[in-house]
Amino acid sequence: MMYVRQIFNKSGSVSIGQGMLFFIRHIVVFCTCLLLPVTVLAADDIMSPDFNDEPTAVPLKKPDWFKLSFLDLREDLQEAKASGKKGILLYFGQDHCPYCKALLEVNFSRVDIARYTQENFDVIALDTRGSRTVTDLEGRQISEKEFSIDENANFTPTLLFFDPTGKEVHRMVGYYQPYTFMAALEYVADKHYLQQPFRDYLSRAESPEHEGKEGLNQRDFFLPPPHNLDRTRFAGQRPLVVFFEQSKCHACDILHNGPLTHQDILSHIANFDVVQLNAWSKEPIITPKGKRMTAGQWAEKLDIFYTPTIVFFDEHGDEIVRIASVVHFNRLNRVLQYVSTRGYLKFRNFADWNAERESREGLK
Repeated sequence: MMYVRQIFNKSGSVSIGQGMLFFIRHIVVFCTCLLLPVTVLAADDIMSPDFNDEPTAVPLKKPDWFKLSFLDLREDLQEAKASGKKGILLYFGQDHCPYCKALLEVNFSRVDIARYTQENFDVIALDTRGSRTVTDLEGRQISEKEFSIDENANFTPTLLFFDPTGKEVHRMVGYYQPYTFMAALEYVADKHYLQQPFRDYLSRAESPEHEGKEGLNQRDFFLPPPHNLDRTRFAGQRPLVVFFEQSKCHACDILHNGPLTHQDILSHIANFDVVQLNAWSKEPIITPKGKRMTAGQWAEKLDIFYTPTIVFFDEHGDEIVRIASVVHFNRLNRVLQYVSTRGYLKFRNFADWNAERESREGLK
């Protein structure tokens, strides 16, 4: 296990006592995750290629330990500090969101995750379609819906972590499996964000065994290397989408065996320049902004900690949006539509575009 190597080979300022606590805690989490296929997963398992990410028929029920907030975030932060919490956690969700359902019914159903979250954070729930008034940490009053758009809560669930000073120190956009989610909670609660990005923190748990294309899912629409993605000298004719993956990646397999088998998705993909990179590779590339580096260095610069991460760039090499969590057909299809129709030229972000789409289609 990489945790063992980290404790004894990369300890730095971590004492043996701290290291053993770190190791034991994560061994328990990891072993519990291994039991999930038997104890939790069912026909609607979000980690199945056949998962249907259509809106749920029944509204979701939030945990009763979520804070009953008047949505004055300044007051919420002060109350969290007074009770000894490590900060507040804003949960942006929707009542019929299948990815939110996975977070609430899989991750938060686990005793260790629920207990650890309650001990360290006050969780405030916000509805990305809601009309309630939020007073943000700057004292500005705004609707939940507009606040969600302003905070780039492009996908639900989005979780924003704020430390006791009111500074945002981490965010999780989309659904992550329990092991990664628990690591994020500890990353913030133990203040590892002061020393390293989340990508480095996670790399202590597992180091990829392959740096090249070996073990990656191969597709005909991926452009072959060498990858000169420079769009600064001459604008691209089409948007660019980069798939950051790695070998032995279950979530990557789900993407390729699920969404990327649908004809609708493939039809959209045909409108893009499409590149696949190993997020840890030493393969030389030229980025859309004309910088020479390895694929792994670029992934680090982009703060990519999850695979697969799908990053979209416009004709001039500017990032438009990224999907950096578990993704299935409907979510990927919407983002492809947003980018291929140049929605980013008219709307502030994907959340803004999607809100207008839902309003136009009469969704509630």
